Amino acid sequence: MKKLNKKGLQLGDLSGIAITFVVLAVVLGVGATILDSIQDGQTADSVASNATGEGLTALGDFAGWLPTLAVIVVAAVVIGTIAFFYRRD
Repeated sequence: MKKLNKKGLQLGDLSGIAITFVVLAVVLGVGATILDSIQDGQTADSVASNATGEGLTALGDFAGWLPTLAVIVVAAVVIGTIAFFYRRD
C-alpha cells in the first residue's frame, strides 16, 4: 500500500533503471551486429541493403540518445530524493 502513494523516483529505483539501460544497450548492440552482418551479404544499392542501412542508422541515432536519457533519469532520481527529504506534510 505504501508503494501506491509514492510520487516521483526514489534512490531505490536507480538499480532497476540501470539494469534497464544495460539491457537496452545490449539489445541495440546485438541488433546493430545482426543488421551489419545481414547487410554484408546483400547486393549493394538493393532495397534490402538500403533497408538494413536505414535500420543501422536508426539504431545508431537511438543509441546516441542513451547518455542523455541516463542523465535525465539520474537527475529525476536526485530531485525526487531531495524533494522527499524536504517535503512538508
